[in-house]
Amino acid sequence: MAQGAFVAYYRVSTARQGASGLGLEAQKETVARYLNGGDWSIRAEFVEVESGRKSERPELGRALATARLHRIPLIVANVSRLTRSSAFLHRLLEAGVDVRFCDLPEIEGPTGRFLLQQMASVAELEAGMIASRTKAALQAAKKRGQKLGGNRGVVMSDATREAGRATRTAKANGRAADLAPIIAELRAAGVTSYGALARALNKRGIPTARGGEWSPMQVSRVLAKVV
Repeated sequence: MAQGAFVAYYRVSTARQGASGLGLEAQKETVARYLNGGDWSIRAEFVEVESGRKSERPELGRALATARLHRIPLIVANVSRLTRSSAFLHRLLEAGVDVRFCDLPEIEGPTGRFLLQQMASVAELEAGMIASRTKAALQAAKKRGQKLGGNRGVVMSDATREAGRATRTAKANGRAADLAPIIAELRAAGVTSYGALARALNKRGIPTARGGEWSPMQVSRVLAKVV
């Protein structure tokens, strides 16, 4: 049985289906059957009325942002509700969200993510095999008594350090972008001080980038990026 919170994403192909609930109710029932009782909740639901051939999905973008903010999985009734395009699946995998497909119950966690990558591109298999071989080689070296990790006297180049900083900055900017609509909504409602915003974010169950609770200082840093 499922545990925890989820963000649900539903897609219907026509405005008539969206208005009448045709297809939508079936997807909701599929999600409920997949979760199969247990201590779970749907934190938010997003409904897209769009053709599967199109990649512009504003509601999916909102759903992914919500899942990232709350650090919870995105659940979809079946793969076809997203797309049949491998390129689109790759972009989905790069969104940094754990996606659950009800018609593929094995697609969960790190192993499930790996399997989904294979569906998107056979090229990903080679990357996974390289990682596995590297891990096996490190384990073999450890058994031989070779010490792993720690400082080996290797000094990173300026370019390497700069690349690391750029990666961290991009990640922080991406999270700030996800937070921007939430903060704008709170400020429009009169929640403007750093302390009040921190309390509001904590109340909504949105963790910081490191998984903790918000403080006024952390809010000020995010606001600086948002502005």
